[in-house]
Amino acid sequence: MKKKLTLILITAALLVSAASCGNNSPAASSGAATTTAAASAAAGTSAAGTTAAVTDAAPETTTAAKAEKTIPADSEYVIENGITDRMKALSVLNEGNRARLAKAMKKALNGEPLTVAYFGGSITQGSSAGNDLCYARLTTNWFEKTFPDSKITYVNAGIGATGSYIGVYRADRDVTCHDPDIVFVDFSVNDTTEHTQRNTDSYDGVMRKLWFSDSKPAIVTIAMTMEDGTSFQKYHSQVTEAYDIPMISYHDAILDVIDNGHIVWDDISDDNIHPNVPGHAVLTEMITSYLQSVLDDIGNIDTEAESDLSVPFSSDKYSTASLVVPGSPENTNSTGWDVKQENFGNFGDCWRIMSKDGNFDGIEPLAFEVEAKSIGVFYGKMTAKGGTFDVYVDSKLIKTINSDFKGGWGNYVEAEEIIDFDECGKHFVDIVPHTGEKSVFTISALAITK
Repeated sequence: MKKKLTLILITAALLVSAASCGNNSPAASSGAATTTAAASAAAGTSAAGTTAAVTDAAPETTTAAKAEKTIPADSEYVIENGITDRMKALSVLNEGNRARLAKAMKKALNGEPLTVAYFGGSITQGSSAGNDLCYARLTTNWFEKTFPDSKITYVNAGIGATGSYIGVYRADRDVTCHDPDIVFVDFSVNDTTEHTQRNTDSYDGVMRKLWFSDSKPAIVTIAMTMEDGTSFQKYHSQVTEAYDIPMISYHDAILDVIDNGHIVWDDISDDNIHPNVPGHAVLTEMITSYLQSVLDDIGNIDTEAESDLSVPFSSDKYSTASLVVPGSPENTNSTGWDVKQENFGNFGDCWRIMSKDGNFDGIEPLAFEVEAKSIGVFYGKMTAKGGTFDVYVDSKLIKTINSDFKGGWGNYVEAEEIIDFDECGKHFVDIVPHTGEKSVFTISALAITK
């Protein structure tokens, strides 16, 4: 029986950005085995006009029956010798519809420019590997080597400690504004079962925001894992199966070779989450093995027969997700609040106040007037003097938030969903700091849907 997983925050790392605009399943058993490609997927695509709730029910095939695939028997694995055939097979959790990938590769083969983006948290950002040896940079190296006549533009949109909920709000700002041809997505260890439905809905929103953006990119999803197997792969794969979007499972392949005694976790990670340099290299091998298989079969792929995302699988709630940031007209009062241009948490400008004695004389509530159906707030979790603040909506106290992170690994941007409404309408939001203790408050954005 699968374990319920507990909340974990991902360690933020050095920002890796080439460009910017602004539970949980055990590893597969050893030995020869036959399995379905939909091993971790759940219920199929919902009927027109409805959405599907996330469930722990046994997986079912989606719109098209998935062919069974044979998983090769276990064999010796040494990191330096490259991934085995068994690892290649286990890593392709969902081969997915390859039409857009093939179309992008044909574009590159013709010498046209290609933009490749990577969207995720600290693993994508390059934590424990650095700018040049993270999987995003290494995978881009593969594109450059494989398509030497194409100019490859590299976009790393990884921000540490962010999951799908924050991701869906920053997708336009950090990814689609670059008009990518291919986007790799990973939020699998930052999304947690504390907010299972919200994270699944927002991951669905990420898929749909990317898919329907102007450049119509191919999407390849990635499922990572923590040392104990913690991963949101089980829920993310429900979405990718429904939409027939490729998913590469580092989770399944790496835990299998660990369970079979070929390596230990410390060989591929320096903590309990982030791949180290060898771990990023192994992940890159899994991704590029899949990409090479698409390239090898490119002549047989109908580039017009794309996946159908016309009906949301989980929810279309976040298709209109947007941010209200410093300088936005929706911010109607910020008296006493400073606008800091310091890229706090890699989110850009933020509102900030600080008190050395617990009083906030002359500081008025940070106020907004928005047209919204749902409202959230992005705020700073602080290792020193993080204070408590109230969020009022239409003059009613909705939520009290403690931003203190004393003793934590560092300051970062956290998110809270504040309130949902049945219909989009005009609402007034006030953020009011608690007095009495010296404290600091950082607000990065108001998050709204319509």
